[in-house]
Amino acid sequence: CFVCCVVSVVLVCPMQERGALGFERHYHVTDPFIRRLGLEAELQGHSGCVNCLEWNEKGDLLASGSDDQHTIVWDPLHHKKLLSMHTGHTANIFSVKFLPHSGDRILITGAADSKVHVHDLTVKETVHMFGDHTNRVKRIATAPMWPNTFWSAAEDGLIRQYDLRENSKRSEVLIDLTEYCGQLVEAKCLTVNPQDNNYLAVGASGPFVRLYDIRMIHNHRKSMKQSPSAGVHTFCDRQKPLPDGAAQYYVAGHLPVKLPDYNNRLRVLVATYVTFSPDGTELLVNMGGEQVYLFDLTYKQRPYTFLLPKKCHTSGEVQNGKTSTNGVSNGIHLHSNGFRLSEGRAHVSPQVELPPYLERIKQQANEAFACQLWTQAIQLYSKAVQKAPNNAMLYGNRAAAYMKRKWDGDHYDALRDCLKAISLNPCHLKAHFRLARCLFELKYVAEALECLDDFKGKFPEQAHSSACDALDRDINAALFSKSDNAEDKKGGGPIRLRATGRKDSISEDEMVLRERSYDYKFRYCGHCNTTTDIKEANFFGSNAQYIVSGSDDGSFFIWEKETTNLVRVLQGDESIVNCLQPHPSYCFLATSGIDPVVRLWNPRPESETLNGRVVVDMEGASQANQRRMNADPLEVMLLNMGYRITGLTSGGAGGSDDEDSSEGQVQCRPS
Repeated sequence: CFVCCVVSVVLVCPMQERGALGFERHYHVTDPFIRRLGLEAELQGHSGCVNCLEWNEKGDLLASGSDDQHTIVWDPLHHKKLLSMHTGHTANIFSVKFLPHSGDRILITGAADSKVHVHDLTVKETVHMFGDHTNRVKRIATAPMWPNTFWSAAEDGLIRQYDLRENSKRSEVLIDLTEYCGQLVEAKCLTVNPQDNNYLAVGASGPFVRLYDIRMIHNHRKSMKQSPSAGVHTFCDRQKPLPDGAAQYYVAGHLPVKLPDYNNRLRVLVATYVTFSPDGTELLVNMGGEQVYLFDLTYKQRPYTFLLPKKCHTSGEVQNGKTSTNGVSNGIHLHSNGFRLSEGRAHVSPQVELPPYLERIKQQANEAFACQLWTQAIQLYSKAVQKAPNNAMLYGNRAAAYMKRKWDGDHYDALRDCLKAISLNPCHLKAHFRLARCLFELKYVAEALECLDDFKGKFPEQAHSSACDALDRDINAALFSKSDNAEDKKGGGPIRLRATGRKDSISEDEMVLRERSYDYKFRYCGHCNTTTDIKEANFFGSNAQYIVSGSDDGSFFIWEKETTNLVRVLQGDESIVNCLQPHPSYCFLATSGIDPVVRLWNPRPESETLNGRVVVDMEGASQANQRRMNADPLEVMLLNMGYRITGLTSGGAGGSDDEDSSEGQVQCRPS
């Protein structure tokens, strides 16, 4: 097989092992390999759904956990089962981890019976059993810097820390989310930064992902030793919040505003998986009920919120990304969690012409747009943006394609693109108008009116266009409706913070942390994550060049990280793919889901005909998944039972917003 060939190449010349290993890890996942990825083998041995997979550090062992309450350790390179043992759990196993520095001898499992068990594989015995959680244990995390320590996340809202040293085999509460989010919050996933093991990321109910500094929490615990609750094993005193800097929150900027609408439609947002990039600078989140998001932990940015535009005085010579002379205009400056059209005058450099090969890509994207192939247009614009990140026209055109496609989150991505286009060219006419439309679609109605008024003042020749008139009518109708409901919302607080009852009431400290949250860098669309709450997304490649995620349609999806373009879809399960764990060194992927098997994937030889597991119509699969995410939960349940629902399999994707045929060319046509 491919992997064995790679291993033999590396071992042929021991004197060159260091250089060969570096070369292998740098190039072990490349685009040609991704396009040849296919099924190598199925590992059979479980009798229930396989809910978790874990490679050891060397990559020569693979552990799996299942609904059958067994764990199996495999030799994946030779497709052999090395060990199978009953874990002592009485319910489904959701997490399995090798304990670092144990010589792959110690394995930890967490399960739906609320228990965490520690196993010695050499004797096939369960050596420790922890029963401190009061609800299902969903994830275990380990860290090389903490060889005798591990952590668990459970649906009782607690993150617990365990110490396996002989003198202190116990667990303590590290983080109690119920103190901040009420009794209904559930912790679903957690992971430790591989480069700095002091940072722990936690995913739970709702759209917010939390990043904690374990050292600061420990120091906080020491400072509270003399408190009345010191006898209780907890790192967080109930009367005092975590110290400043101990927690950072991350959220896709549009989700807090969308949350009430999702709740009304019984659409649940929950982080089902979190993981760090190999270099520890990025955090990847599979958001149940939504998309996959990547957060940059180094260059952080606040969610984009509109802050009252100021009048913009311009020469009028720079529009839509094209420059005839050196125009001057007001600039847009990002500040805190918003932007403001400033009153100062800023110099605008002439727009640099695209090189011929990028101009061809842009023209291809424009043609796809004209044919209403929105996703194809977005991918082509994204490809060009990666090569020409300072071209305002590309961002403006991609924003138009996002607005036409209207999948979940598209209007927010369009807003981000409009802001980028205006920052590069403050006199980009179409970007200004699209910005007003995006704000309206995102329910920032008053801000949309401010932005539209600013647009009319800046571009008076467009003030009475059909597009402006249509948007003006929409905004005023929404404002009228909003004023009728003002009394119902009085005293409710900001929409992103409002709680609905006492059991899920949010503390003041939690409100502050949410208001300080950071926005995402990239968004990946196409999969569906609504049916299970253990669905993973992972980086693929030593340089994290690709993103992989499971899906409710039985497929798994592969995207280019930097362009966010979908490049490969493969059928990985007869029902749902939940787990995807890339090999630490090779272009080798293990997946599992509802089927009682583990599947292994690697690049197939060119002489081998790729099997029927390749999903050729990636666009069709993505559209179907967007419809599925927006379907009524009862319809999805019936679909899973084998019934065909007409409303789920026809019509447009990504929501119920009607297309306004009178928007006009100022918004619709790319430049």
